[in-house]
Amino acid sequence: MFARETRVPVIQTQSEIQRMLDRAKAKQYSTGVDYDLRMARVQFRLHDRVVRFTLALPDPGKHRSTERYAKAERQRWRALLLVIKAKLESVESQIETFEEAFLANIVMPNDQTVAQIVLTQVAESYKTGKMRALGPAPTEAGNGA
Repeated sequence: MFARETRVPVIQTQSEIQRMLDRAKAKQYSTGVDYDLRMARVQFRLHDRVVRFTLALPDPGKHRSTERYAKAERQRWRALLLVIKAKLESVESQIETFEEAFLANIVMPNDQTVAQIVLTQVAESYKTGKMRALGPAPTEAGNGA
């Protein structure tokens, strides 16, 4: 597991992510943490797209001490830093376009990420063996009913 033994504080990793995104000319950077929901969020605008990463925080009930919890939280933030850094490098090195690298994390006008919209449809296609057009599910108003 990447950065399993890191001692880098979460706030420092968040600052590193922000500096990296600043160098990439990202705008509207924000981060938020909800310990009750055990979720953190990093969001920014780059290449005229809003990109969101949602980070599941560790379950405090599975860690026997505050230090073990903090260690697990630090590891996850370091891993997120690595993911964003790798995607930016892939784009800069022209391995992928921006959209290809960040597709799953692009936020659509309905405030859902592309992954949230498409993943259930992919699962359904594998289950049924049938493809339907990817995108929002048809509504009664949209299917001629």
